[in-house]
Amino acid sequence: MFLRILEIVFFFYFASHIPITLFIDLQALLPEQLYPQPFKDVLQWYAAEFRDPMMLEPPVWFKSFIFCESLIQLPFFPIAAYAFLKGKCKWIRTPAIIYSVHVATTLIPILGHILLHNFPLAPFPGPQTSKERWTLVCVYAPYLLIPLMLLLTMLFSSTYNSVSPSVKASSKTKKLK
Repeated sequence: MFLRILEIVFFFYFASHIPITLFIDLQALLPEQLYPQPFKDVLQWYAAEFRDPMMLEPPVWFKSFIFCESLIQLPFFPIAAYAFLKGKCKWIRTPAIIYSVHVATTLIPILGHILLHNFPLAPFPGPQTSKERWTLVCVYAPYLLIPLMLLLTMLFSSTYNSVSPSVKASSKTKKLK
């Protein structure tokens, strides 16, 4: 039962990530003419509300993470969403481990930047107070916590980490020799 709840959480995480990546995150890389005004407005609102200047004027290192998101992660999102909606798809284990380690690794510098960087007030104000910094950390935190939950699930769940009977038999045979 608990595993199924996690799979549904993972499904919603990956399914929701598709429009977020296409309509919000990729605005940092693609020409602004590609996006209709309502999408630009959502990005402007988000950046102002949560004081996230990285989305409006991303540093080069942040752009590289978005590039990886579009090139590597985006094609994986619908595959993962399908696998977790269906449930107990053992074939998703290795790609999910790779994805979760990759994303968790990218979130560490992002969170460090949010907490430690001296953000300017202009042209796009970043977080200045501890409350603003922790609010922005809370926006990014699910993109660290859910991949870590995914990693732990793939590593320790008997459903996703079971060894097939033929592998068990062959390893027993090798031990006997």
